[in-house]
Amino acid sequence: MNGLHELYNTLLNAYGQRNWWPAKTPFEMMVGAILTQNTTWTNVEKALVNLGDRLSPTFIAGVDLGELAQLIRSSGYYNQKAVKLKALTQWYAGYGYNIEKAAASDGEVLRTELLAVKGVGRETADSILLYALNKPFFVVDTYTKRILHRIGYDIPGTYDGLRLEIEENLPRDVYLYGEFHGLIVEHAKRHCKKKPSCEGCPVESVCRQRS
Repeated sequence: MNGLHELYNTLLNAYGQRNWWPAKTPFEMMVGAILTQNTTWTNVEKALVNLGDRLSPTFIAGVDLGELAQLIRSSGYYNQKAVKLKALTQWYAGYGYNIEKAAASDGEVLRTELLAVKGVGRETADSILLYALNKPFFVVDTYTKRILHRIGYDIPGTYDGLRLEIEENLPRDVYLYGEFHGLIVEHAKRHCKKKPSCEGCPVESVCRQRS
């Protein structure tokens, strides 16, 4: 996957720093990673507003499951996501709700722990590792696969296959990974949609435009 750094620079020049993930605290970021499953960020923001100042691990741990589900209703699949939030918070309790203590652990160990949490898949785990725990794991989502495929890269058949290939071709850098993912999200919203909008696309000159 040669040329990934050039792609990053092209997107950065086109869109500027994204400062992704938008969250006031690491725990809010983790909650957002659950809420954003199968929905838009706009719907997640509504749920975060509903939670308001109550958004803390102690509140999530103690609140009634039904009440929590109603608070996050706008995010969709709210009953399932309430259960997932409880499970994630229980994992976090093992570190005393201390992000520095959690981040002091090895990244691969943390990833194994997170993947054992109900409702946390690879994309969610890597998002939490990167944006909340400052571990260099590249987040692969639908946008990543779509954009790289259209440009002309051959996409491995598994999530980790693609993640590892990307990581092998970029410096292991938390800031770079975080910005790159944010830029991919922005590019997918503006140009590389399900039905591409190629006019003015910053990577049109190098894109094979594969369907």
